[in-house]
Amino acid sequence: MKSYASLLMLLTILILAHACNRSSPLIQDEPAYIESIEQWQHDRLEGLKAKDGWLNLAGIYWLKEGEQSFGSHPSNDIVFPDKAAAFIGTLRFTDESVQIKVNDDMELYYENERVHKLELSYDSSEEPSYITHGDFAWYIMKRHTSLAIRLRDYKNPAIEALDHIPSYPIDPDYVVEATIKPFDEPRTITVNTPFQDYTQEYLCPGELQFILKGEKLKLLPFTSGDGYFIIISDETSAMETYGAGRFMYAYPDSTGRIILDFNKAYNPPCAVTPFAACPMPPPENRMPVKIEAGEKTLRGFSKNN
Repeated sequence: MKSYASLLMLLTILILAHACNRSSPLIQDEPAYIESIEQWQHDRLEGLKAKDGWLNLAGIYWLKEGEQSFGSHPSNDIVFPDKAAAFIGTLRFTDESVQIKVNDDMELYYENERVHKLELSYDSSEEPSYITHGDFAWYIMKRHTSLAIRLRDYKNPAIEALDHIPSYPIDPDYVVEATIKPFDEPRTITVNTPFQDYTQEYLCPGELQFILKGEKLKLLPFTSGDGYFIIISDETSAMETYGAGRFMYAYPDSTGRIILDFNKAYNPPCAVTPFAACPMPPPENRMPVKIEAGEKTLRGFSKNN
């Protein structure tokens, strides 16, 4: 009897020790979690509508070497939308330098001061020269060795046209823990975009492995600060969700666990504007399952508003 009691006590201690060492549940307070996702969905829509959001983009105009006129008149080298002034000025692009010269009767502003002539910095400098003209604002974007005007229209009809983002019901079962199997050396992964001959490169540290609804799955994540940027597609892509895939971010939590929350899988900017070059999922990230979580495709919304 004594030996049996001792064995029972030992088993109890081992079970308690195991319980104490287990990771805490991924979702400890389901109502609070659902509320946090609802807030995230609200913030997503507000972010798209913000001044620096995607819905107000109104054009991308690639620059050529030399001097180019711009304005809404068709005779310009760069033709802005109709509500812009007919003849605004010229841009001179030489040796990776872009200078703007504004016609005397035009009111363009940089940092609240009227512009007559100015050398413009690019977005790659992290302090691009934002020029405003009526409802418009624009700056110079640099992609590889090419430069372009990225134009915003703060009264773009698309801002009001998108009143919600369709999503699957919030499902805590789509929150999973992943482990990373690191490569011997981080790999550079080249991904395609909707623009022909334009690709993007990302650094991939390894392979994320996880189990979702009983399925063993894996994804290639891209390094993003302290976490990971992930581009996914699945059996819902081009059917219920955006055809070119969806984006996600994952960050280690306070205990170091890597948490994948598919309720936060969201549409890339290309779903709401034709003026974005969105990376597409690498072949390894095309999952052979339905991910019925996160944002759905925007049926009935025209990104050409």
